[in-house]
Amino acid sequence: MKIVRLLILLAVLVGGLVIGSLNSQPIEISLAFWVLKTTSGLAIIASLLVGALVGGGMVLAGLVVPMYAKLRRANKAASAAVSEPAATVQSPSPFDGR
Repeated sequence: MKIVRLLILLAVLVGGLVIGSLNSQPIEISLAFWVLKTTSGLAIIASLLVGALVGGGMVLAGLVVPMYAKLRRANKAASAAVSEPAATVQSPSPFDGR
């Protein structure tokens, strides 16, 4: 599994280097009070990274956190259901077996 991760990391690194080297034109990005002077390759890579982080955050907030809350509620209900019969004392049966 570590080899697969290393190969994926290398592929992403090589892809970033290719994008950066093929897109070396200087650009200016105008923000409200700033002007960023960078290359188009770096701007592409940065926008991909920001998009991945925002998308991951949305998935985390929209799916993962509610699923963990639902799992916690289910675990509490299951532990209460398991401990409840053990806490009750069963009364002896009126049938004495004769």
